[in-house]
Amino acid sequence: MRIKDLTNYLEEIAPLSYQESYDNAGLIVGDPNKEISSALICLDCIESVVDEAIANGIDLIIAHHPIVFKGLKKINGKDYVERVIIKAIKHDISIYAIHTNLDHVSVGVSKRICDKLGLVNTQVLAPKDNLLKKLVTFVPQSHKEQVKDAIFLAGAGKIGNYSECSFEVNGQGNFKANENAEPFVGEKNKRHTENETRVEFIYPAALEKAIISALFKSHPYEEIAYDIYALSISYSEVGAGMIGELTEPMDETDVLNLIKSNMKADVVRHTALLGKKIRKVAVCGGAGSFLLKQAIGSGADIFVSADFKYHEFFDANGKIIIADIGHFESEQFTQDLLLEIIQKKFPNFALRLTVQNTNPIKYLS
Repeated sequence: MRIKDLTNYLEEIAPLSYQESYDNAGLIVGDPNKEISSALICLDCIESVVDEAIANGIDLIIAHHPIVFKGLKKINGKDYVERVIIKAIKHDISIYAIHTNLDHVSVGVSKRICDKLGLVNTQVLAPKDNLLKKLVTFVPQSHKEQVKDAIFLAGAGKIGNYSECSFEVNGQGNFKANENAEPFVGEKNKRHTENETRVEFIYPAALEKAIISALFKSHPYEEIAYDIYALSISYSEVGAGMIGELTEPMDETDVLNLIKSNMKADVVRHTALLGKKIRKVAVCGGAGSFLLKQAIGSGADIFVSADFKYHEFFDANGKIIIADIGHFESEQFTQDLLLEIIQKKFPNFALRLTVQNTNPIKYLS
């Protein structure tokens, strides 16, 4: 298998276009056409992880956090980032990162936290805008269902809990084929009127190539008329954080203990208890303080995330409990998630979870 066979699949699930502007997800080191036989999955690609890959003859490291965030002007080994890059290249080990793009999908990092806490009725907390487009095309009525089926199969027409969504209206299309044309209907050099259907589909912009390909393969016309519109509406399947519900309301201390135990956190920093049962839980893997307003606005009783600063705890303002479990602790199960995602598609590919604890923060008990 080549690297790009694996990474193309991962990017079908978490497209690179979903990452934040500051991020650097994707293939960081290596040739996408390189043949690979194994991969090592980790949260952070640090030197000890590269050493583990070398010791086990592994040729690809898949990390959640990109080892390179900013441009490198020199690579001479002065810090751990440069040393990792040098060692990986020297031993022909490729490095791939899948970061905020995996954070932002509904089956991603925050969903794994929801699963660990046993939450139900989950949905994206802060959906992203400007990720959806609309395709409008005109097809002869005899081939309408054929075209619709192909475009739905390519991923268009999904809105919330509904699939195969489209809008259509019948009308008449007019055209005249010249001498060089091979018209599906009508005659050359003679104006033709055909009963056609205008069909509209909403789709994620990341799927545009596949959807346009499906349109051209299924449409009978030699020249296909279609329009594409950018939509500013939110995409409920993609965004930051998630919110869900406990199956039964629980006491605050019981919920905090559940979080500490299930997320394997040594410490849970939290705001004052509010003296009420907890049912609705908001979560965000990694640094999630930017979502506090959305968590409060969603009616969540508690917000589980990481990296809150001292003064940011005051912003809970008696409306919600903030539970800061630590950055590594909130994302550590991302490794298991990636293992499951890859094994589902490539069950015979050799995968290994790192044995290194890459958490740079230690606690004195």
